[in-house]
Amino acid sequence: MSFQSFSSSASSLQGSSASHPLSPYGWDDAWAAEFAPYAQQGLLPGRVVRVDRGQCDVVTPRGTLRADTAFVVPRDPMRIVCTGDWVAVDPDGDPQFVRTLLPRRTAFVRSTSSQRSEGQVLATNVDHSVICLSLAVEFDLGRVERFLALAMSSSSGDALLGGGGPAGDGAAEPIVVLTKADLVPDATTLSHLVQDIEGIAPGVQVLTVSSATGEGVDVFAAVVSGGTSVLLGASGAGKSTLANTLLGHDVMEVQAARDVDGKGRHTTTTRNLLLLPSGGVLIDTPGLRGVGLWDAEAGVGQVFSEIEELAEQCRFHDCAHESEPGCAVLAAIEDGSLHERRLDSFRKLIRENQRIVAKTDARMRSEMLRDWKRKGAEGRFAMEAKRGRVR
Repeated sequence: MSFQSFSSSASSLQGSSASHPLSPYGWDDAWAAEFAPYAQQGLLPGRVVRVDRGQCDVVTPRGTLRADTAFVVPRDPMRIVCTGDWVAVDPDGDPQFVRTLLPRRTAFVRSTSSQRSEGQVLATNVDHSVICLSLAVEFDLGRVERFLALAMSSSSGDALLGGGGPAGDGAAEPIVVLTKADLVPDATTLSHLVQDIEGIAPGVQVLTVSSATGEGVDVFAAVVSGGTSVLLGASGAGKSTLANTLLGHDVMEVQAARDVDGKGRHTTTTRNLLLLPSGGVLIDTPGLRGVGLWDAEAGVGQVFSEIEELAEQCRFHDCAHESEPGCAVLAAIEDGSLHERRLDSFRKLIRENQRIVAKTDARMRSEMLRDWKRKGAEGRFAMEAKRGRVR
């Protein structure tokens, strides 16, 4: 993979962010201020465009260099160098090393499949989290809601490199892109499919594109031209094909999806940051088999905002929306204004997120234990009452 090289003149390094050699990659005045102490040490700013086995490719004002990450290998996996990071590198070392990571503005994090309480950072300093769905296969709405919850929780927070980076308020903006629109037989069907996604993604922009015909690509290119975007989705969703279409040539290797189920073959194996000719940068990621939540309570609340609003009308402030009298959520299920699938998905994601948080939060573990004991006692009481043993 080749990247644009830059002049290393002293004047270019001292100029405004607009004229800085790294400005196409997202460099701005806030990053310059964050980097100032390291500039005084003679270090060079750069953005990580690829990570591979303890080394990374970093684009700098002197071009793209290969740097070792040995100096910044932490015990905490959340602080491992990741594609999208801004870093300080030694300009003349042999070998060259990443000396430090700048605080992240945002990070897209999922939980690992291990039993340990660990998160995996997939991409950092992103402005748009683009969730790609193939129109060639039936939607898994629950999986879409899971992606959205993670995307809406992608602020860096105190756990990632000491808090948010410069101007790092809020999470990355989620966008849903429905790929392979040319495979949908007619406009009416396509409109209904878009409405299905809009119904579970309140306030989220939903776009349809076809890399084969070019339909909608110009609109999507305009949306991602300002900032950094990460492509997320399962294998076969058309992420790498879409990236190649935006770039105007084949950079990412692609393979055809399987006819039997529409799934891809995990052709993309690394996360790559790509400079777009229309402006902005794009991070392509491997297909995700598992998407475990990681501290995503805020995101779940946003995805299921209609349930959160209904819950405020419940008779009891701690209503579990199961069988309590005066439950506004259950009333909405009864009158058809809320689909039961949405409530089931909401409950599932809330429980999963609580389990993840409880692994590292003693207070949460204690609260969950009390809740389990209470429900156990209520269940035993109900059973005794059914058997006529309660007086």
